[in-house]
Amino acid sequence: MTAASSPTLGPTTTRGSRSGCLSKIACSVSARCLPIGRNGMPPSSIHRMPDTAAAAPAAPLVECVPNVSEGRDRDRIESLAAAIRAVPGVTLAALHADPDHHRSVISFLGAPDAIEAAALALAARAVALLDMRHHRGIHPRVGALDVLPFVPLAGVTMDQTVALARRVGRAIGDRHALPVYYYGRAATRPGRETPRPLRRGEYEGLPARLASPDGAPDDGPARFDARSGAVLVGARGVLVAFNAWLTTDDVTAAREIARAVRESSGGLAAVQAMGVLLASRGTAQVSMNLLDYRRTPIPVVFDRVVDEARRRRTSVSRSELVGLAPRAAFAGRSPESVGLGRVTPDLYLDAYLEPDARRSV
Repeated sequence: MTAASSPTLGPTTTRGSRSGCLSKIACSVSARCLPIGRNGMPPSSIHRMPDTAAAAPAAPLVECVPNVSEGRDRDRIESLAAAIRAVPGVTLAALHADPDHHRSVISFLGAPDAIEAAALALAARAVALLDMRHHRGIHPRVGALDVLPFVPLAGVTMDQTVALARRVGRAIGDRHALPVYYYGRAATRPGRETPRPLRRGEYEGLPARLASPDGAPDDGPARFDARSGAVLVGARGVLVAFNAWLTTDDVTAAREIARAVRESSGGLAAVQAMGVLLASRGTAQVSMNLLDYRRTPIPVVFDRVVDEARRRRTSVSRSELVGLAPRAAFAGRSPESVGLGRVTPDLYLDAYLEPDARRSV
């Protein structure tokens, strides 16, 4: 997933406690802090664990990174986060909300059983709160709980994570009567390594997809739910979401840069990219996913975007990290050298891992 910028807040490790609400706005992971926007929400925000809570949870450890179709309403976003925090044994590590993408990206970690319970609690809250009939944003989406990926970090195999993803998907389909599609390593059909093919036509195209011969969901009914849409459930490795803001509002330039950067257009290996206009902030953005940061780390992507921007007589004003990233994704460079502000220790994925597990992430 790709989303956008970042004053920061602090959730908690949930062992029954509920501290760390959306009212505690601190510093930024982008180049500068942004003002508070309408509805009391910052123009976009990452909610961070306090540094004292960054000790490594016990193995086995799984990360879940749901993307929900709500990035504007403060109360709804807090309610979604609260559903996760209420589950004992789960660390809500980051929450990034963006009004233009109209999307929130949440990162939480824990043992498989706790992660399963938290994912199902979030699904129930999203179905209860969100109505896709009123949703408009610049990020492609098919449902209220748009994507629900699970990432094995320590003491858990990918096969076990696939089983976890499918168990959660089956429960969502059964409990909420929603169509569920599997992607990534959980995919049951070829061509679904990423959510992209399943998002073609977006939410508005779901009725046609569900009626087509190859559009049947993997779990849940082949029935269009106008309120909640569909859910894409996956299992994958670590993904780094990284965005670059341009000093122009020329979305054509942003799209050209994205085309030059992404692998599918002949650009960098294992990189997805799209160019968008952040209308509420009057600037264009190149929004990117790094599917394999070992093959293409953040500095390689950043430097390429800077070069492509210069060719189009513009420049990068700053960049942002959406959610967590391993230190290794910076390939020895400082966050400042790739357009970020100070990255606090709790936004490094390494902070939640035992030392001997960090090498495998």
